[in-house]
Amino acid sequence: MNIGLFFGSFNPIHTGHLIIANHFLNETKFDKIWFVVSPVNPFKINSDLLDERARLSLLNIAIQNDERIAATDVEFQLPKPSFTINTLLFLKDAYPDHEFSIIMGSDNFRDLDKWKDYQDIISNYKILVYLRTGFEVKNKFKANAEVLNAPILDISSTEIRRLIEKRKSIRYLVPEMVRKEIEERGYYKK
Repeated sequence: MNIGLFFGSFNPIHTGHLIIANHFLNETKFDKIWFVVSPVNPFKINSDLLDERARLSLLNIAIQNDERIAATDVEFQLPKPSFTINTLLFLKDAYPDHEFSIIMGSDNFRDLDKWKDYQDIISNYKILVYLRTGFEVKNKFKANAEVLNAPILDISSTEIRRLIEKRKSIRYLVPEMVRKEIEERGYYKK
């Protein structure tokens, strides 16, 4: 099975993430996309990170009617902070019949050389890159990378959290059931 791995904090999952996943499913040979929820991102250690199980629950709500997409908590069982190379090695052992590729934004691709063991990542995995505003793609690593012209949406989890704090609407930025769950549980309110 050909799996696209979409790593992130998903704090919270939003429409932009889902549109990118759908685009990659339409435009590649992926059988499925797995959203890999990172409990602690080594580059984003901060206090406004919603509990990992709550973020996973919101993600499952968002994808509940799309069998092409799955959410995985694989990084919850691995040492923290979450390093992509550790997850990739774990998945390769756990699913030897699967072929894994990485989906990432051009902002992350630009900084790939800051990742733990990035040489192993670029040597062993295909990377599919979607453009993020302000981050041009330059393959300075000679990685097995392909840029897909996914829709560019300036939706960010940071902006969604800011809107929630200010008691403003996040309608249409997140799936409706996710919005209701965030509101009912009082997530991201300080």
